[in-house]
Amino acid sequence: MSEKQDFIEHAKGGKILAHKCVNCEDLSLATVYFCKKCGKRGFEDFVLEGHGKAETYTIMTVPPSGFEKYAPYAWVVLSIDNSDLRISGFLANISKPEDLPIGTALKVVGFDDRGIVLEKL
Repeated sequence: MSEKQDFIEHAKGGKILAHKCVNCEDLSLATVYFCKKCGKRGFEDFVLEGHGKAETYTIMTVPPSGFEKYAPYAWVVLSIDNSDLRISGFLANISKPEDLPIGTALKVVGFDDRGIVLEKL
């Protein structure tokens, strides 16, 4: 199974597949090929719970082609709990900033044609 497919399968189960550098133990998303801290290659899989907090987002009320049926929604940058990693994902039914205060607790609940799918905790 490819790295991308493995990442997707973990996201479908509500988890985030990360890589831990075997040299310096820095965590990266599983989609990197070199450690951002030491520059070495060589990783161990490391699975994180897909929980975190909304760091920032963009509310899509006029979505790109193919996503009209999902509007309104937010494209969210999520900081993953217990790590310094961030991912981006789709959060349905967000039409105004009051619907999603910065710092709102979220979780990964799947992966589909929208990408990583999030829900409020």
